[in-house]
Amino acid sequence: MKSLGLNFLILSCGTRNKIVQYFKQELRGRGSVVATDCSRLAPALYEADRHYIVPRIDSTDYLDVVLDICDREQIRAVISLIDPELSLLAKNRKAFEELGVTPVVCDQEVVETCFDKYQMYRFLTRNGFPTPRSYIDKEAFYEDLEAGRIEFPVFVKPIKGSASININKVTSKSEIEFLFERHDDLMIQEFMNGTEIGADMYIDMISGEPVAIFAKEKLKMRAGETDKAVSMKDKRLFDLLSLFVRTLGLQGITDIDIFRVNGDYYISEVNPRFGGGYPHAHECRVNAISLLINNLNGYANIPNIGDYDSDVYMMKFSEVVVFPK
Repeated sequence: MKSLGLNFLILSCGTRNKIVQYFKQELRGRGSVVATDCSRLAPALYEADRHYIVPRIDSTDYLDVVLDICDREQIRAVISLIDPELSLLAKNRKAFEELGVTPVVCDQEVVETCFDKYQMYRFLTRNGFPTPRSYIDKEAFYEDLEAGRIEFPVFVKPIKGSASININKVTSKSEIEFLFERHDDLMIQEFMNGTEIGADMYIDMISGEPVAIFAKEKLKMRAGETDKAVSMKDKRLFDLLSLFVRTLGLQGITDIDIFRVNGDYYISEVNPRFGGGYPHAHECRVNAISLLINNLNGYANIPNIGDYDSDVYMMKFSEVVVFPK
């Protein structure tokens, strides 16, 4: 059995420099942060204590490479920062645990529900949670359109996708026909004319209870991530999200997208990982990394929901990393 140090492996780190920095700050010399990416031009690699360039996640030897890094670096817990890799971690949980490594990921069924937007829509509606109307059958959409149950504009998006890639706001049947002819596995989602809200949550991995929620109004988006935002609090939203994560069975770090329309909240998408806007929460003292470390050390966290200030703004800006060829 390996030692119980606190070495973390962050997979597919990309440009998430802040996440790597926060892990190093929280460890305070109690462990190391190791990062991987398939590109040597991923800037977050160079924030880590050590880093590896690895194959793409769809390579046949990818899992073996990651497991070898875990063994070599005496890794205690592994996380991924991209959606497709969450499925791989969940599916191969036992292989990591046999090395004494904790994959910080939900059960595979929960991960797949989150990654499939239409499956998530069905879960939400089946359990009575408010959510935008969604369709995978365009004829069913046309029927509701004629009946006045939905109207243009709507969004057409991949059922499985991330980073807002290939999301189109459409205003006519001809646009829908054009997109459905050229792409497979699309869904139509109701356009919510309101305020977009993001919630960063930590669901305790021992008790299963939500112990931290940070909510912010999104003011500007860039490449599918929150670029500017302002913190907000509402007990009604916290209660809704707490009930939702318990019902679905989420655990660990979770990022949830919500719409507020005429004072009502609608759950839209769920990402069971660090969201792009997590630094806002962290800088406002909602520290999911310290909560994770507590769980790894065998301690359940005490719920402390809403312990942060409202009306605190986050604004992202660009930075550079330079190194020789």
